[in-house]
Amino acid sequence: MSNKTKGKAGEDIAKNYLQKNGYEILDTNFHYSRYGEIDIIACKKDTISFVEVKYRTKNTFGEGLEAITKSKLEKIHLSAKYYLSITKKKFKNYQIDAISILKNKDEEKITHIKNIEF
Repeated sequence: MSNKTKGKAGEDIAKNYLQKNGYEILDTNFHYSRYGEIDIIACKKDTISFVEVKYRTKNTFGEGLEAITKSKLEKIHLSAKYYLSITKKKFKNYQIDAISILKNKDEEKITHIKNIEF
């Protein structure tokens, strides 16, 4: 399975998880110039969440959350600010979330960290 295929599979799992937990999916794979991409943009009530998804089939190289660096968070933040400036719908709050998925043949573990600060 290629990295692109794994990424898509992880994002699909994360979208289903978010929807089951009351989120509305607004956008996926939102690109903001060279500053990066936001995997999932979702909202729940009056809060918009910019979600970074990390998918692993084994934890040989650590948990997915460990791969989210300060630099990556800064890029997500810049992209989020841009998205907020161009969207017509206004939100009272915004946050950056991370979803880590570890899925192998025996189990699927989803960890959702809300409102990450850097």
